[in-house]
Amino acid sequence: MASKFQAPRGTFDVLPAQARARARLQAIADGIFQRAGYETIQTPSFEQTDPFERGVGKSTDIVRKEMFTFEDKGERSLTLRPEGTAPICRAYLEHGMHKQAQPVKLSYVGPFFRHERPQAGRYRQFHQLGIECIGTASPLADAEVIMLLSDLLGELGVPGVALRLGSLGSLDARAAYLEELKAHLHRHEGDLTPDVRERIDINPLRAFDSDDDRVQGVMASAPTMLEALSGEDAEHFAEVRALLDAAGISYEIDPTLVRGIDYYTRTIFSFVCDALRAQSEIGGGGRYDGLIEQLGGPATPAVGWAAGIERILLALDEEEPGAGRDAFVAIADPEQRGRAMALVTELRNAGFSAEMDLGGRGLKGQLKHADRIGAARVLILEADGSAQLRDMTSGEQRVADTGNLLGEMTGGEA
Repeated sequence: MASKFQAPRGTFDVLPAQARARARLQAIADGIFQRAGYETIQTPSFEQTDPFERGVGKSTDIVRKEMFTFEDKGERSLTLRPEGTAPICRAYLEHGMHKQAQPVKLSYVGPFFRHERPQAGRYRQFHQLGIECIGTASPLADAEVIMLLSDLLGELGVPGVALRLGSLGSLDARAAYLEELKAHLHRHEGDLTPDVRERIDINPLRAFDSDDDRVQGVMASAPTMLEALSGEDAEHFAEVRALLDAAGISYEIDPTLVRGIDYYTRTIFSFVCDALRAQSEIGGGGRYDGLIEQLGGPATPAVGWAAGIERILLALDEEEPGAGRDAFVAIADPEQRGRAMALVTELRNAGFSAEMDLGGRGLKGQLKHADRIGAARVLILEADGSAQLRDMTSGEQRVADTGNLLGEMTGGEA
C-alpha cells in the first residue's frame, strides 16, 4: 500500500540493494585512499554561510541560486553545504592542521545540497566522495589526485570515461587574460544571453559553460587561458602533463574547460562519462591555491576533487546483489523458538551470518524464505529435539549434532 507522503522533490530514498552498491563503491574508494595515505575527515552538514560566499564565489550559480541558506535562532546565517572543499579548509584552519607536516591528505564522503532542477544524475540532496591534498604546490600532487580518481573509476569498471585537462593559471597571471576575455564578450554583447551579459565583469569564464548556441558561437573565437599561460604557470602545467604521461593516464587538453567555483587556480580537470549524457561529468576538481588565504589563513597551496556517488552508480547501471546467509535456523514446533534463538546467537558470535523466522511461518514457508534470502544451509529443529542440516545447493539433508554446531557448519571438529 503506497503512502500519500513522498520524499521531497530532488531527494530520494536509498533502498537496500542500492545501499549495497554504495557500500561496495565506498569500500573500494577507502582502500585506494588509504593506500595513498589519505585519512578520513567529516565536517557538519551545515556551515556558516560566509566561507561559501568567500571561497565558492558570490557570482557563481551555487551561491546566487542554489544554496539552501537560513537564519538560525541566534540570527546567524547558515548554509547546507553545497560542496566539500571550503568546509574542509575551514576545519584545516580551525584545528591547526596547518601546523602539521605538510601536505595534509584528507578524504571524505557525505551528503551535499543544492537547489537545482532535479533530473537524472542531478539532485537537491546528493552524495559525493573526494580527496584534498593541502599544503603543497608540487605538480606531483596534481598528478597524484588525478591518478587516484582514475584508479577509482577504473577499479569500479565505469565505462566510457574520458579525462579533460586544462589550466586557469595563477590568480595574478589570470588578471590580464580576464581583461582580454571581458573585452571580447563586450564586443559581442548582442549575441549573449542576459545571464552571461550580467556576469561579464564579475565572472566572464562562466561564458564557456553556456549551452546557448549563439553564446557558443561567440566563445568559439574567444581567447583562452591556455593560450595565455606563461612562465611558472606554463611550466607547472607541462609537468603535470608529463607526470600523467609517465603514469599512462590518457587525457584530452580542453582550452575551454572551466569550473563552476571561483577558488580554482592552475590545474583543473574533469572526468566525463558518455553514459551520463547531459550530466556527463562524473567527477572533477583542480588546484585552489588561494582558498585558505581567502578564509583568513596563511597562503597555502592545495589540490583535490569530488566525484558524485549517484552519477557513478548511474553510469554503472547496476545494483549490488545480496550476499546471502551462511545459515537459517528453522523450527518445526513453536516451542523450539528459544532454542533457535540461542543457536542463531551462537552462530553469529562465531562470525557466521545467520537468521531465523520472525514472521510465524510454518516449516514449509520457513524453507522457502531461507531459499529466498540465499541461505547456504538450513538447520531444522524437530519437535522431538533432534535436528537436521540441509544443504540448500545440493538438497542433501542429514542428522545434525547441535551440541557441536560450529563443527557441523565447518564440516569438521569445532
